[in-house]
Amino acid sequence: MNQKPLVLAVETSSRIGSVAIALGEKILAETAFSAPIRHSAEIFPAIGNILERFGRKPDQIDQVHISVGPGSFTGLRIAVTLAKTMHLANAAKIIAVDTLDVIAANATDYIKEENTTITFHSEPSPCHSERSEESPERIATITDAKRGQFFIAVYQRNTSDEQPATSDGIWEKVFPDSLMTASQFLDQFARDEKPIWLLGDGLLYYKDKFKAGTIRFLDEKYWSPRASKVHLLGWKKALTNQFADPLTLTPNYLLRPDIKIKPR
Repeated sequence: MNQKPLVLAVETSSRIGSVAIALGEKILAETAFSAPIRHSAEIFPAIGNILERFGRKPDQIDQVHISVGPGSFTGLRIAVTLAKTMHLANAAKIIAVDTLDVIAANATDYIKEENTTITFHSEPSPCHSERSEESPERIATITDAKRGQFFIAVYQRNTSDEQPATSDGIWEKVFPDSLMTASQFLDQFARDEKPIWLLGDGLLYYKDKFKAGTIRFLDEKYWSPRASKVHLLGWKKALTNQFADPLTLTPNYLLRPDIKIKPR
């Protein structure tokens, strides 16, 4: 009988990092770092602690699933370097997943926890307030790209039996990862009659920029990517042998990092 692989999942593309371990498709545990932007300080202790809880060692890891962006330049580099190191150390196979897809997978939890029905109150008006019930059919993931720009992708809720490879079988990407301003996004997607629901930690400081008549926001607890979702998407790719080439694996920056040369 084939033993299920031990999988390490790593999410360092965003402000809050996390790691998870799994046996095959089953998550054993997940742990988030103690504070934002603690990736380099906490990633190795977090991996060591979570493995020790289950009597495992780093050299027993068979697969490493990582989120490769778009996202934080430093965070993405940490994850890619870790994955390549583990491949060199003990031939661990690498799965790379899209960060915006990882965030989109959170919307499935939102729907399940809300029993597929979401209630929202419209902005108060002097005359009256309206109330309606909606279920998200279209979502957009938003992360901060700095300088007034955002990494954005748009997804449509999948109702067919075929599961798209880009997400968790619920959300199909209909607008690819793009670099745009909030106003560009609103011009393109907020003019439709049907609402579009937003999530992603790019909203933490810039939510007001995205407010418009057909824009809805998922609860903030669903905004950050998580290692367990990295594994969720990564395991689907592992089942079809979509492993990354360690030699050519690079983060998906979408734009060049902002590196300035200091004057002498």
